[in-house]
Amino acid sequence: MKYSKLVPLLIFITDFVLLNIAVNLARLFVFNYYSSQIQSNNFILIINLIWISIASLTKTHIINRPLILGDNVNKFSTSLLYHLAVVLAVIYFFKLDEVSRLEMLFFYVLFFIFIVIERSFVFFTLDYIRKKGYNKKHILLIGNQGIVNRLINSFAKHPEYGYNFIDFINEVTIKNTPIETLLQQILHKKPDEIFICYKYMNQDLLKTLINFGDQNRIKINVVSDLVLDNSFASIINYENIPIIRLSSHPEIGHRIIILKRGFDILFSAVIMILGLPLFILLILITKLTSKGPVFFKQERIGKDHRPFNIYKFRSMRVNAELSTPQLSSARDPRITKWGVIIRKSRLDELPQFWNVLKGDMSVVGPRPERQYFIEQLILKSPNYKKLFKLKPGLTSIGQVEYGYAENVDQMRNRIRYDLIYLNNINFNSDISIILKTIKVMVQLKGL
Repeated sequence: MKYSKLVPLLIFITDFVLLNIAVNLARLFVFNYYSSQIQSNNFILIINLIWISIASLTKTHIINRPLILGDNVNKFSTSLLYHLAVVLAVIYFFKLDEVSRLEMLFFYVLFFIFIVIERSFVFFTLDYIRKKGYNKKHILLIGNQGIVNRLINSFAKHPEYGYNFIDFINEVTIKNTPIETLLQQILHKKPDEIFICYKYMNQDLLKTLINFGDQNRIKINVVSDLVLDNSFASIINYENIPIIRLSSHPEIGHRIIILKRGFDILFSAVIMILGLPLFILLILITKLTSKGPVFFKQERIGKDHRPFNIYKFRSMRVNAELSTPQLSSARDPRITKWGVIIRKSRLDELPQFWNVLKGDMSVVGPRPERQYFIEQLILKSPNYKKLFKLKPGLTSIGQVEYGYAENVDQMRNRIRYDLIYLNNINFNSDISIILKTIKVMVQLKGL
């Protein structure tokens, strides 16, 4: 704990350094520099000042326990969106028309990548040293023995939390000890946090402990006696009454929705701009290798059961499906020779970045299906309906881990992966799925 207070300051400084590295690299990558050196310097100054202000307000440099990389990156992404909004407002207000929009795009992409790498390193380091017994927080437990034992057993499975239980004060001791004596005993033990484990909590005692914690910089945590198996909980405050809301899957907050949409737009725009030569090449080869249109359009069902048209590079012969909807297979005779290559490399899916930009789809999410197969899936796997809470994805954990499905039973098996994703939506998992997708593309294992 001796040097742990320096970690937020070190991260704040490192973020600031990475910001300046990113903005200067962006200037090197883009040939369209600012027309005025003075205006360029002013713009860089504005970026720095705005970041210092927003980072100080949002406290993105503070890492809380337990260590959850996705949550921290999501928090940083929110701050980055705030930063972008303020920067654009300043550009508009002060009429900085010479600022290169492409340079700004490269700056934000680079800065985001640098921070993800930095945070990953920090989290890995903290995880390692805490497992080795360093950087511990001293925890005092008070209350019910059963709840305390459950808490200790849970935390014992996660040494990376960095918690050291220094003592336990049971209900009988608390009841028979004068409040002033109790507070002195707690102060003498020098805890960093107190976990209150009660089935029925005395309100006066709770208020006293909260005020005591505020005065002595000790965090107060209340542990419920509720045991959740496959359910998820969120706290909602109705005036002064905290309500625990339970669900079979985590609620997808507005912040996650905004961040996911922001990432979708940014990532898709970068891919479509940088990948333009590849798109043109794929269009030419598709046109020259078989008769028919370059693009294939088909109706799929998206979020909240809304239909939309999905786009792909055509990989099958024209009119390959005239009657009953069919699923493709590895040796499907309807697939053209060029179609086999682009399906194995997943290059046929690239036009769906347009679907992502339009808002029909997300980069990562459960794959969209046709109504014909959805009706069969719901009959055999009712939990499939839960996936309509999400936008369908260009790629998914089901597609990466399981691959294409050739029948409804295989589709059911793939759904299991997508339901796992529904319960673990975070930026870290999305990046992991994207990287696994790239690996599948490079290894030509798309079929």
